[in-house]
Amino acid sequence: MELPKFLLGDNTDFPDAVFVIHTEFPRFVINLENDEVEWLEEFDQHDQKELENEAENAIKEASSFYDREVARYEDA
Repeated sequence: MELPKFLLGDNTDFPDAVFVIHTEFPRFVINLENDEVEWLEEFDQHDQKELENEAENAIKEASSFYDREVARYEDA
């Protein structure tokens, strides 16, 4: 199965939170309510700098993805 790069998630236990799940490396879940990130990868210290840059870009992409999805819902 091919997964999209980003998925939206919510949970009634966290009524104000909206989660974006990044399914590609480096995998993570970001809570857009408070910008808390939960990494689903373990990072090797050797790759730390490169992963920091990739992660920063992926988090920005996650926020853009959410904004795009919300705009699409509003237009529908």
